[in-house]
Amino acid sequence: MTLLRSVLFDFTFYLWTALLSLLALPALFVSQRAAASVSKVWAIVSLLLLRLIVGLSYEVRGRENLPEGAVIVALKHQSAWETIALWVLFKNPAIVMKQSLARIPVFGWYMKRGQAIIIDRDAGPKALRSMVAAARSAVAEGRPIAIFPEGTRTPAGARQPYQPGVAALYMQLGLPIVPVALNSGLFWGRRSFLKRSGRILVEFLPSIEPGLDRRRVMTELERRIEDATAMLISESTRALNISRAIPAAY
Repeated sequence: MTLLRSVLFDFTFYLWTALLSLLALPALFVSQRAAASVSKVWAIVSLLLLRLIVGLSYEVRGRENLPEGAVIVALKHQSAWETIALWVLFKNPAIVMKQSLARIPVFGWYMKRGQAIIIDRDAGPKALRSMVAAARSAVAEGRPIAIFPEGTRTPAGARQPYQPGVAALYMQLGLPIVPVALNSGLFWGRRSFLKRSGRILVEFLPSIEPGLDRRRVMTELERRIEDATAMLISESTRALNISRAIPAAY
């Protein structure tokens, strides 16, 4: 049943994505907000399809920890799910994304017009300067900055080194960071075709206020996200009795 539902969801999801992308092409010539609105509609319907077809829903906790307007939001990254959900979780986010994603036909057009913060990982320090400059423009418009500090998807229960980009934003923009923990990888794994039914837990944690030095903010950010993520994984594992070996890091 899981396989059948995953096949049906993928077919419906890609059909929906293609139809909306083509029908909404005029939005690319209107404004940043118009392109972002198309992305939000895409995300809302995509998550609805995921719930109706796969039986995979989500629950958001700690929403009160997310202030209005410009803020840095650092999310754990386990699945393709959160790349969809970003448009629903936040209002007109400026998403930090790698350059290769922006090269995807049609999808990349909407990301560029929606003023995502696109970085070239091979550009070294220049990439950080470019990212901060683009983030300043987004902050001036009151948009939240969404970044995955690990820089890549990580299987549920595993860790990756936190990259310096989030610290650069924190030091240069003078904004608080809201850490976000989640357990999406239990249900839709990294590079996995199968999607399990259940409920993804997303938790906004208390913000890290400006003023810490680079080393301390990175240590605190990683501790908060990883500790909370471990708790969410444990909660869902117990509730669903998922038989899965969790690495010793947790």
